[in-house]
Amino acid sequence: MYTTASLIFKTLADAGITHAFVNWGNDHPAFLEELERERVESGKTAVEIVTCPHEMVALSAAQGYAQVTGKPAAVIVHVDVGTQGLAGAVHNVDRGHTPVLIYAGAAPQAADKRIKGAKNEWPMWLQDVPDQPAIVRQYMRYTAQIQSGRNAGRMVMRALQIATSEPKGPVYLWARRETSEEEIDPSIAKETLSIEKWPAVDGSALSAPALKQIVDALLEAQFPLIITAHSGRNPKTVPLLAELSSLLAIGVYTSCPSAVCIPWTHPHYIGTSYGGKNELLDHADLLILLDVDIPWVDTKGNKPRDDAQVFVIDSDPLKTTFGWSHVDADLLCKADAEVALSQLIAAVEGPELKTRAASKLSAREARLQQIRSDWVASQESAEQVKSLAADGTTPTVPFLLASLRNIVAAQTPSQGENVLWVNEAISNYPLTWAYLRPEVPGSVLQSGGSSLGYCLGASVGAYLGGIVSDKKYDLIAAIVGDGTFLFGIPASAYWLARRNNTPFLTVVLNNGGWASPRYSMLGVYPDGLGSTASGEQLSVGFGPEAPDYSQVAVAAGGAWGKRVEKVEDLHAVLQEAVRVVLEEKRCAVVDCIIESI
Repeated sequence: MYTTASLIFKTLADAGITHAFVNWGNDHPAFLEELERERVESGKTAVEIVTCPHEMVALSAAQGYAQVTGKPAAVIVHVDVGTQGLAGAVHNVDRGHTPVLIYAGAAPQAADKRIKGAKNEWPMWLQDVPDQPAIVRQYMRYTAQIQSGRNAGRMVMRALQIATSEPKGPVYLWARRETSEEEIDPSIAKETLSIEKWPAVDGSALSAPALKQIVDALLEAQFPLIITAHSGRNPKTVPLLAELSSLLAIGVYTSCPSAVCIPWTHPHYIGTSYGGKNELLDHADLLILLDVDIPWVDTKGNKPRDDAQVFVIDSDPLKTTFGWSHVDADLLCKADAEVALSQLIAAVEGPELKTRAASKLSAREARLQQIRSDWVASQESAEQVKSLAADGTTPTVPFLLASLRNIVAAQTPSQGENVLWVNEAISNYPLTWAYLRPEVPGSVLQSGGSSLGYCLGASVGAYLGGIVSDKKYDLIAAIVGDGTFLFGIPASAYWLARRNNTPFLTVVLNNGGWASPRYSMLGVYPDGLGSTASGEQLSVGFGPEAPDYSQVAVAAGGAWGKRVEKVEDLHAVLQEAVRVVLEEKRCAVVDCIIESI
């Protein structure tokens, strides 16, 4: 017997989807029966099923998987409540432009025993809501109801085609239980839809006039600056951006980055920030905004020069899903970063153009070297890398991160080159980029959004994605705050890691609460009554008896865990944690106490 569920699973497999991250419910009898049919007849299922005890962990794992493989993952959840359980991970896959297909069953409409799949359990009346997809519609690239098993395969293919076309993102399909239980003819169930006939839309190129305008401006500018954040989500852009920057002595600055856009050691990489002051805007006479959501924050005193030319190159240059977003730009180009960078390189490689701009290139190169030298020196100053925080006991975050980077490099076979950093440090984002210093395209994952709780589930998904794509990372290391650790539903995440043999290292930057709300308050009331209040007084602290987060992972998933409260213990504990992951193949969690908020 074949049902709509049979066709959905077969189509996912035909489309190249290898994993489905699932949380089953009363809307899924046909799916469970189909999986057993596949096991009986073939000895395995068409799609590998990853059981997830929590929906947000499931979608976060799917996001990490898709980010590593560059291919969509599938998530299956349960009616309206499971859709709600996806929580903030829905925001993350939207803002992170991650292709994920979400399928949710829906309560049966009928309560007639003559209809297969009709209501037969009491929760089904409660779960029959007026508009289930409205829960997530504003975050989706596409939302649709499957109304017949005969058309289910084509609905899945259309959804995947949209999810993988720029701007990439999540799609949501749903069907009532009667539909998923619909029996279909074997000839339909066994029909193969070729993914080659459902391709993603090709990346757009710069128009000829736009290309000429940008090239001419690059050759004439005194101090051109590329500001980017997300171009590195496509790892192929990283060497292209590095090459263009080298060819024309263009500075590169990352604003709120979510991926490695240029190697940290590139001589023209001259700064990064998460909404802070960018002094380079006072000097740049040409700005190219390349796949960046927030090039600067105006209220922090950031403003381009009045005479600066501003060109935007982005898959969505108007940021059409943002309520408000605007820059005063001279040119808006809806273009794919890889395609556009390749065009620009081809346009400037000839000797004639370089000769035309030779004197400017020489001056620009000298200026970039000085800016780069000053920036690196500021990170390596004694003040920044000192080991002790003001409390005289705990390590500073720069010292902790630099120590972690060096220990990982010393203990991994690739000397740190084949390490994946999964970063959700939030208030410490700028410091993670400054002191982890990633070089390799694709070596840092972030959610791309602002909903907390991504990192733990994403680390599991990234590990599975590494196996499928044959990347075989030496180590996956997650960097979280204590707040993001709790948002990540650690009991579910470490259970998932243990069940699927996906060991990773977690380092918790434990400042005793939520630093970000306090910083937000100080941004509006820098001298207000709350400016001198403790985290506990402000109700953003987790004390006085915060849990030992490492032991949560030990209890939930058999992890190794230890808390570090003194700087002199840091190196030994980090070394042992890395050894446990590499040699014992189990998760390790280091709960690092840092200066309290």
